[in-house]
Amino acid sequence: MSSLLKQRLAALSAAEHLNSIVGIRRGLERETLRIKPDGRLADTAHQEALGSALTHPMITTDFSETLLEFITPVSTDIDTTLAQLSDVHTFTLKQLGQERLWPLSMPCYIGHEDEIQLAQYGSSNVGRMKTLYRQGLKRRYGSMMQAISGVHFNFSFPAGFWPHLATIFGQSTADQAFISEQYLALVRNYKRMAWLIVYLFGASPALCSSFIQGRNSKYPFEKLGKGTLYLPYATSLRMSDLGYTNSAQSRLKVTYNSLDEYIAGLHQAITLPSDEYAAIPCNAEQGYQQLNSNILQIENEFYSTIRPKRTTESGERPTCALAARGVEYIEVRALDVNPFSSVGVSAEQMRFLDVFLCYCLLQESPKLSHEDQLVTEQNLKKVVTDGRRQNLELMQHGAPRLMLDWAEEIFADLSAVAAWLDQAHGGSCYQDTIKAFYLSLLDPANTYSGRLLKQLLAAQQDNGPFALAMAEQYRQQLLQRGYQYFDEQALIAMAVQSHQKQAEVEAADTLSFEAYLQDYFAPKPCSLQSSS
Repeated sequence: MSSLLKQRLAALSAAEHLNSIVGIRRGLERETLRIKPDGRLADTAHQEALGSALTHPMITTDFSETLLEFITPVSTDIDTTLAQLSDVHTFTLKQLGQERLWPLSMPCYIGHEDEIQLAQYGSSNVGRMKTLYRQGLKRRYGSMMQAISGVHFNFSFPAGFWPHLATIFGQSTADQAFISEQYLALVRNYKRMAWLIVYLFGASPALCSSFIQGRNSKYPFEKLGKGTLYLPYATSLRMSDLGYTNSAQSRLKVTYNSLDEYIAGLHQAITLPSDEYAAIPCNAEQGYQQLNSNILQIENEFYSTIRPKRTTESGERPTCALAARGVEYIEVRALDVNPFSSVGVSAEQMRFLDVFLCYCLLQESPKLSHEDQLVTEQNLKKVVTDGRRQNLELMQHGAPRLMLDWAEEIFADLSAVAAWLDQAHGGSCYQDTIKAFYLSLLDPANTYSGRLLKQLLAAQQDNGPFALAMAEQYRQQLLQRGYQYFDEQALIAMAVQSHQKQAEVEAADTLSFEAYLQDYFAPKPCSLQSSS
């Protein structure tokens, strides 16, 4: 353990600071495809009984009509968050009839990408913009890769924690600039060590061959069953080059050394024209096929394993919100759907992320150049395709290092962070969690990807039938359980209210769609206005 980390943990363990870490705020976003009983993609529209995908606070759609996204409210209790997520799953399944929810990140069998219908959000300007953005994604990357599912973990420290941390850091105040600076330090360390999250939580070592139909793959896949492809040591094919990629993004230099630097890099990405996308229509005369022909249509198109975030106001762009009010929370985006959980994520994962993100904050975090970031991305790619390979080496400080040796060092530090969190919260949950995941270092077969592939190979079974059986098992479990946080009438009322709200949004429109888009893209983040 570094002397700085040891010093900071000792200071935070003092009586006057210890309880300040209690009250971490969390939220989950879980994506899942709706499927037919035979395992194929559902061809139905988003059910009206689920509410409006535009305005429902917890049940919406992502890229397509069949790709559901469940969003939990912010909570300071892990069990509460999982109860909320489970209740939303139960309610949804009750509305879906015989449809199931796909329990893997990589999609089910899809005969042709035209089976994937773009998500629809109604006739309002904001609803039309959301669908047009997805049309742009389809034209740029194809629909198949947009059928991949993941889990996002939203995390923020208690408001009362920052003054204590500022005192320990020798700062006079814990203003928003200080908070944003610390979140960005966390992000830099996360990017350095994100490979460990993919090693532990990656759960997509195999995929249905329909996913890459008509495309050449550089990966030396092995075959299983009738149509499954896998890599023997892969952890997360979702996070590979087969997933969400944009070759034009390689020209971008979005870095995290200051908030202004991050905003400037992201703003350039959504304003820099792309020769590659210039031929795709983006105006009314030609017939809209994308929002614009820039490298990124909007900020959300920029792929990153983690994002600094600020809640946006209606019609506000993410970069403008960050520039105006600073970083509010961070969004961890490197999580595969956990196939061993009925809701795609577990309490143990959330506790591990608590420890890991606290570690990323408290560990020294030097500046990370664009070139340094490229090294972290190469490390991640190695673990994505070969993470369970014996003697795998990554690059650290310009030299190769055995991945497992580096992971051992990180786990030793995580144990100390977990002890501090347990001291503050009481009990031993955090330390127990670190010990449990440590078993995955001792034997890669204990990782989620290792467990999944072992089961497939042992049964010589395609991942499709395997996942379909799990989908039915989870469907029965969720339908038979009782609601724990919400009740059914409240969820029905929420769906009805969301339809009413969508109607209000549509009735309130006064601008043409063209004028709406102009207004949306017109503001420049305040931190950049002086340079215009």
